[in-house]
Amino acid sequence: MARDRKHISRRGLVATAVIAMGAVLAPVAAQAALSDTVGGRQNPVRALEQAAHQLRSTEPGRNTADLRALGAMIGDAKVVGLGEATHGSHEFFTMKERVFRYLVEEKGFTTFALELSWSAGLEIDEYLQTGKGDARKIAKAALAGSPWDREEFVSLIEWMREHNRRHPGRTVHFMGDDIGAPKLSDDFFNRVTSYVQRTHPESLPHLTRLYAGLRPIDDVFAYLGKPLAERQRLAAKARQALDLVSSRKGPDESEFELAVQNARSIAQTATFLAFDLTDKAALPVAQRYRDQVMAENTAWWQRRTGDKMLLSAQNDHVGYAAGEPTLYPKTQGAYLRDTLGRKYLPIGFTFNQGSFLSKDAALSGDWKKFTVGAAEPGMNEHTLDKVRYRDYYLDIRDAPAAARTWLDVTRPTRNIGTQYPFPPANLAIARSFDVLIHLHDVREADQPKP
Repeated sequence: MARDRKHISRRGLVATAVIAMGAVLAPVAAQAALSDTVGGRQNPVRALEQAAHQLRSTEPGRNTADLRALGAMIGDAKVVGLGEATHGSHEFFTMKERVFRYLVEEKGFTTFALELSWSAGLEIDEYLQTGKGDARKIAKAALAGSPWDREEFVSLIEWMREHNRRHPGRTVHFMGDDIGAPKLSDDFFNRVTSYVQRTHPESLPHLTRLYAGLRPIDDVFAYLGKPLAERQRLAAKARQALDLVSSRKGPDESEFELAVQNARSIAQTATFLAFDLTDKAALPVAQRYRDQVMAENTAWWQRRTGDKMLLSAQNDHVGYAAGEPTLYPKTQGAYLRDTLGRKYLPIGFTFNQGSFLSKDAALSGDWKKFTVGAAEPGMNEHTLDKVRYRDYYLDIRDAPAAARTWLDVTRPTRNIGTQYPFPPANLAIARSFDVLIHLHDVREADQPKP
């Protein structure tokens, strides 16, 4: 089988060593490289190679024959979580579009869900369904301040809109499953109050009073500057507003369900912002709540629509277990497994080297480029990158025993989010994901075009 470029360079290094040490060593080296055992134990690289399926491209719009095995691994899953080892690498983002397009065209998937506010997801989806507006302007408004405010996501949104134009009978949807950050606009609050005004106008004054002081949240970071007691009081009122809306059913079932979900998003956001995020002891509780919210919103959408969904988020959120369990004690993926069982399937990403976007501080500053070299010995990626394919994926569940055993051991693993530098996570890949995609090299995501 043909070897790729990264292994051609390795063969060059081996050839140099042979010249220096004597050609007599070549047969011994070749035999050791092909051996199924190392030090009396089965070679994990050989076992990983037996499970690996080569990725021919990470770019959308190419031949998808190399994704057929991935489709078989996904099987009849209703929600597929597709992670990312950084929040801002081109190849992770383009692979999400490539995989989603394949799942839409070959397996009947209809929703792309993102670690984005519920309200922003509605704005993007309304464009997809109606075609009103400009894709770039809508993406800029909905994704501003996030690592997804990049050309790769404009491409995804444009493809989804074009698909809907060509296939009005089987449209695709965009959904945000996260809390309302960086803002909850007055227009979004109006989605709730206007529903009550139309269906139960007598309840509108009470609802208006409950939202007083909360509506709108123009900037969640400024909102966090309010005294903790005030934020807790406003959160309690937001939950009372949710109870009120939930008890005011109108004649249109679908309209009622959406109004309740919008009110729920407001309550979820206010509740999250009522945690004392300056208290280190409160952070794991807040993060657990956030992951629970994302899972509940995803499950709500799936139940209501019946759609098969691709769920995009950072590895820590889609996996069954996080690389930093002290901060993320229970993940969105774990909650979805509780709800959906085997109908939920998480796919993780790893990479050997390259560039990505992150920030100097998690809650401030701009997204900027960082670069890391090849993974060091002892890291998961160091061994994963020895597989003969430059880019590949494998089904952890069906991998040879030696591969599964190796994947079940906790090792340092790159897991980069909103702040860098940050130490590697301690991750046992097999305990977090059902499927793994490994990429040799990544680069930072592209700035949006003017």
